[in-house]
Amino acid sequence: MHLSLQKITIMLAVFASLAVAVDGQNVKRELNLATGATIVVVNHFGRITVQTVADKDGKSVSGSLTASSPKGVSDGEIRIGGAAERVTVAVVPADTRKRIDLTLIVPERSTILAETLEGAIEATGNFAAITAKTDTGTVAVDVPTDDLTYYFLWTESHPRYLADFELSEVKEKNAGRFEIKGHRNGEVQSSKFKVQSSKPEDQEPKTEDQRPKTEDQKPRIVSLNFSTARGIILLNVPPNEVMSDLRERPLTQAAKAIVRSGDSLLMDAIRRASPRYFGDYMRSLPPIKREPVLMEKKQQAEMPGDQQKTALVRITDLNNRTISGLEAKDFEVLENGTGREIVSVEHSTAPFNLVLLLDVSGSVENYVNFIRKTARAFVNTVDKRDRVSIVIFNDDIKVLSRFTTDKGKLSESLDTFDAGGGTAYYDALAYVISDTLRPLKGERTAIVILTDGDDNRSFLAFDSLLGSIQESGALIYPLYVPSALIAEAAQNPNADIDPLRKKYMSLSAKSAGEGDRLARVSGGVYYPITQTAQIQRAYEDIVLQLRTAYNVTFRSGTAAVGGNGVSPHLKIKIKRENAFATINSVTAAPQ
Repeated sequence: MHLSLQKITIMLAVFASLAVAVDGQNVKRELNLATGATIVVVNHFGRITVQTVADKDGKSVSGSLTASSPKGVSDGEIRIGGAAERVTVAVVPADTRKRIDLTLIVPERSTILAETLEGAIEATGNFAAITAKTDTGTVAVDVPTDDLTYYFLWTESHPRYLADFELSEVKEKNAGRFEIKGHRNGEVQSSKFKVQSSKPEDQEPKTEDQRPKTEDQKPRIVSLNFSTARGIILLNVPPNEVMSDLRERPLTQAAKAIVRSGDSLLMDAIRRASPRYFGDYMRSLPPIKREPVLMEKKQQAEMPGDQQKTALVRITDLNNRTISGLEAKDFEVLENGTGREIVSVEHSTAPFNLVLLLDVSGSVENYVNFIRKTARAFVNTVDKRDRVSIVIFNDDIKVLSRFTTDKGKLSESLDTFDAGGGTAYYDALAYVISDTLRPLKGERTAIVILTDGDDNRSFLAFDSLLGSIQESGALIYPLYVPSALIAEAAQNPNADIDPLRKKYMSLSAKSAGEGDRLARVSGGVYYPITQTAQIQRAYEDIVLQLRTAYNVTFRSGTAAVGGNGVSPHLKIKIKRENAFATINSVTAAPQ
């Protein structure tokens, strides 16, 4: 039977489309695993992620494997051998440049032997033992630590690691190797497991065979054995909370202020970054000063129901930009789901507490005049009733001026600093939130930041800040200016005339993403600066954004609450599409 050329072409096209469809799929396999099985995983061409799952209703749980790749995975690229007591998994890609990631679900108390080159090894759960070997890949585990033995080895670099508790001292071995070896017996630090050891440390058996067991008591001992050439080891620390500088070093003034603030989330991040110095500093603090007195705001007097209250409200669109020109008919007030009468809606004229946070690190060294000029422009732009504080940062923070309305004093303070050093941007922002603004919680506060967005010296990671930022209620307006643009502007006021040169004066993708996220989380606006003339326009826009707020007076049927007076039962809605109301405070309306 002869086929025409056209039919052959059509058939080949169909086969090709089917091949693409199969090639684009993941490979999923069930794993026949016995309780306490050993799983050997070798994947030199991607990541290995392993998670344990507990028994269900006393029945043993088997396991599963998922292999994924942007280019798809074929069955022949995943080779599985053995069964029950010992299973081996090996990745053999058709192309050595092809990345394939593995995700395994295994029963609790399994033993894992994993090996990669550049790929990360991540393990979460209650394992009996984990042995991991990488070249430059990160090893990150989250395991119970009520009875934990660990041995970490770096074969070609100084140790880079982070743990949720203080590890044993680093020991230098021959041939440029470094190791950390120890045993922990105590309270679990993992975010997944909260168990307390039932015996004193000196009475705990060292192995599972020595530990008395009951039928309903699962063994808890975990053994970790990691070897890497130049990788990072994380023990019970989320990878997204790892700071830029992993060296343990003395606490800066910013870090000490964060510790004194009592903010538990930020304190935990500082403790993980520098456990020894954190412990030393905590022991030096009188317990009574752990929570600054200024943090305690007086509670408002209880008011009977059925009287007027005034809510200070910001109305924003999908881009966090404020909406002006609204009237009473555009608002709806609800308490416990019941509509309340709106007495009046007026534009707010209440002043702001503004912090100007300036990056004077080495990334903008020798360009002090540019920083001073732009900072003075901001001071001259804000309303005369706004209280402004100026804080600068490089390796550490320095307060140039406390809150004041005296623009002359603010301008003079800008002559008192020099530039240079590293960039502890995240620490500086955390300092402003936890120290400078904390006594003003409930008042109108905002932070205006001038930086290139890159951080290389902070104890804190970016993600460690987000919860505290939301809780603070401060609006954040980041102005991210590429350091090359600042340099060029300082040397050549007409630098923007050359489009090719300006092409290379851009922000890193990482800093740009963080700037946008920072503004959205806080309710502010992000300003990526590509021309120096945009800075003044951004200042003017920020002032406009701050000034666009409303005093909504309504008849309330509930008593007052403490703090900023905002009850969780109070809702204010806008009768416009894609418009959102944020209630800053609620006070008793003047009678």
